[in-house]
Amino acid sequence: MSVNLSSHTTFKVGGPASEFFIATDENEAIRLVSEADQKSIPVLILGGGSNILVADSGFSGRVVKMAMTGDSRAIDSCSGAMITIGAGRDWDEFVKECVDKGFVGLESLSGIPGTIGAAPIQNIGAYGHDLSEVVARVRTFDRIAKEVVTFTQTECGFTYRSSRFKENPDRYLILDVTFQMKEGEFSLPILYPELAEALDLQEEESATLNKVREAVIAIRAKKGMVLDSNDPDTNSAGSFFTNPVVDRKEVPDGATSWPSDNGRVKISAAWLMENAGISKGMKLAGASISSKHVLALTNPGNASASEIKALADYCQIKIRERFGIELEREVRLFGFAQ
Repeated sequence: MSVNLSSHTTFKVGGPASEFFIATDENEAIRLVSEADQKSIPVLILGGGSNILVADSGFSGRVVKMAMTGDSRAIDSCSGAMITIGAGRDWDEFVKECVDKGFVGLESLSGIPGTIGAAPIQNIGAYGHDLSEVVARVRTFDRIAKEVVTFTQTECGFTYRSSRFKENPDRYLILDVTFQMKEGEFSLPILYPELAEALDLQEEESATLNKVREAVIAIRAKKGMVLDSNDPDTNSAGSFFTNPVVDRKEVPDGATSWPSDNGRVKISAAWLMENAGISKGMKLAGASISSKHVLALTNPGNASASEIKALADYCQIKIRERFGIELEREVRLFGFAQ
């Protein structure tokens, strides 16, 4: 059936899909994707729709919305909790459950929209911690080999906001994710200054899981990063761009930055945008920069997908012209001309 994708994305834009299916079990998901691959029909795997921008003309292909939510778990005093969750489960619902049950490791990733299956693709992270710290394995359907393949944490190739799944976007259909977490009352060390300040802690100290979750959600809400039907700033995909990682000699004077791997440096994309003349609340046609968070591009109410993309292009051009640095999109685009 044809479905308008604006009702399935957090940007609330996007035209119709040629075909739209909801997969409630993994066999159905594999069948739907394999059938499309055999017929050379483009496929869009849809989770929460919180990290995609679909063109106004829609998507000429098959959309498969992942709705598998089953789970299994094993808990012992040595290894802690091993929990396997289906790809269609809501991410933040799972994080809340972990916090409530005393499973340590995901509390700083509270309030992020989306589903379990999408999380490893981006190696989602926030406030100093990444998903990769607690993933044990990811089970997938390899669309090229036509078989189910399980990857260990090391084999997932996790890096900053990336993984082997992001590097091969049309190859792996994620079926479920297994997490390994210790049981406890207190969080992983607090590594992010803003979060430490909110908790009245020094960096590297810990707080109870519930306090960390509450503080993270409060910080995200102030930035318009928690979905709220009454707040148009949340008609977005969160941070549209990743923080660029560059050689030390490329870091602009005064830039907010952090050490990265191999002697390189991660620069704040928000700092780059603000220092290139891009400010909160700035508008381009119907699209806008969030009034709360410069990295979030938003649909205040009547924006089109093409206007949001034009604003993203404008931001990239301004950063390139001002600093000679390329901003990489964190959001995936579908249906736009290459």
